[in-house]
Amino acid sequence: MQAIVNEGCIGCGLCADVCPAVFRMEDGVSVPVEGRIPDAEMPAAAEARDGCPVSVIDLSAE
Repeated sequence: MQAIVNEGCIGCGLCADVCPAVFRMEDGVSVPVEGRIPDAEMPAAAEARDGCPVSVIDLSAE
């Protein structure tokens, strides 16, 4: 799986707080790390996606 942050991120930082192995804040918005999400990080990545207040995070197959 791979993380995608779509347009519309409000820069709240929730995803980076919940799953710093997959998301980081850059220039006031969330940026996913490149590459595949490690299996051990999938629960936290899904929690970050589900908690996003503007629903701009997708987790998709590569």
